[in-house]
This record gives sequence, structure tokens and C-alpha cells, in this order.
Amino acid sequence: MKLRLTIITLWLMVFVVGCGPKKGIVTKEKDQKKSTETVKVTEVESKEEEEENEKEAIVKPPSSTEMYIAKYAPIAKAEMRHSKIPASITLAQGILESGSGKGRLAVEANNHFGIKCHGWKGAKIYHDDDRSQECFRKYKKAESSYEDHSDFLTGRRRYADLFKLKPNDYKGWARGLKKAGYATDRKYPQKLISLIERYELYKYDEEVLGKPNEEFVKVNSGVVRYIIEKGDTLYSLAKRFNTTVDAIKELNNLSSNDLSIGQEIMIPN
Repeated sequence: MKLRLTIITLWLMVFVVGCGPKKGIVTKEKDQKKSTETVKVTEVESKEEEEENEKEAIVKPPSSTEMYIAKYAPIAKAEMRHSKIPASITLAQGILESGSGKGRLAVEANNHFGIKCHGWKGAKIYHDDDRSQECFRKYKKAESSYEDHSDFLTGRRRYADLFKLKPNDYKGWARGLKKAGYATDRKYPQKLISLIERYELYKYDEEVLGKPNEEFVKVNSGVVRYIIEKGDTLYSLAKRFNTTVDAIKELNNLSSNDLSIGQEIMIPN
């Protein structure tokens, strides 16, 4: 009997000792596994956050059309003040006709509006259009192309009805240009309207119409900011504002007397 009790006691001790440690080891393994998984998830989330931050930090560079608009909008606005042609129409035509300044006529002849010779006595360039090697006008600088575009439309009777439209009616102008024979493309009006609305070119019409007719505003006592218009020279401005050519050049760090339409300068008054 004593022998049997001793055997049972030993068996129970072995069972208790054998089961105890195993239970502890399993718990430890589970904890380690859970901890490892948590670290992995945290690492993945951190990596995703870094990638999102990098995406947000990337700034999309302006397109060639946006760069064209930024460069020539001041000139188009100045021409609108002078000739009453909507700046939005001028810019849209420039973008379309010159391929945002990248077309051959624009690059080699500074011709941004595809204006053909039509009795032109200046420099010329020949380019395939409706027919092979047609004659197009060639300019020394792009600003001259914008000036001639205004003169071309204001100086021809067939475009006279366009100037009866409201100055911000770009849709009427787009249709009227096609009707008057400016372009042969049947979709010319739609293309102009699409460009104007896509790039919000109508805002430049609003900027011109929303300001007083005066092309200058006072900045501080004795100094004004002036936007150069067609026909302006340093001499005429000096006489108008009762100052000197040298004073204007010194204030604006100008090395020559050349001025560009749409250019902003400071004038001592």
C-alpha cells in the first residue's frame, strides 16, 4: 500500500513539473510573435506616411501653355486697353496659332498669330499652310506680332462688327473671327473658347475692365507704377511725368531706352 502511494505521488510530481514550464514557454512565444507583428505593421505604416509626404512635396512644373500665358498676358492686357480686343481672345489665338510659342512661325519669325503677308512690306517667311510655301509676316520681336495683330483686326472693315460686341464677350468674338474669315478651320471658335475656359483666360478681361482707364497707379509720394503701351518712349514718359529719361532709367536699372508693351516700370513724378 505504501509503495503504491509513493508511486502515485512521484507520478503527480512529474506531471506538475512537466506541464508547468511548457505553459509558460507557449505564452512567451505568443507574446514575442505578437510584438514582432506589431513592429512590422508600424514599419509599414511609417513607410506609407513617408511616401505620402514625398508625393505632397512634389510640385508639378507649369506646362508650356501656362508659361506662355504668364509671359504674354501683360502684353495682351495692354493691347486690350489700346485696341479693345479681349485679352482672352488675343491669348487664345496666340496659343492656338503659335503652338504655345513652339511653332516654326513663332520661333523663326516671331509670328504668333499666323498672319499672312497681305501686302506686307516688311520681312517675310514662307511656310506650308492651306497651300504650299505661303507668305507670312516676320517680326523682330514677339511684341511686334501682338501689336500687328491688333492693327490687323482694327484696320480691316470685315472685323468691324466684332468691336460692337461687349469687351468680355469672348464667345461672340470667337465665332465672329471665324465668320469674318480669320481662319478656315470649322472648329476654330470651339478651340478658342475651350482654351479660354480651360486656362481661365477670361480673368484677364476682368482685370482690364475692373480697373480705371488710367494705366498707372501711385505707389508712394512722387513715384508711380506705369504699364507700357504702344507708342510709349522714355522721352514721352519723362515729358508726361515732368521728369528726365536718366531718372527713369536709374530708378528701373535700365541699360537701354528699349521698352516693351506690357512692361511695368517705376517713374519718378
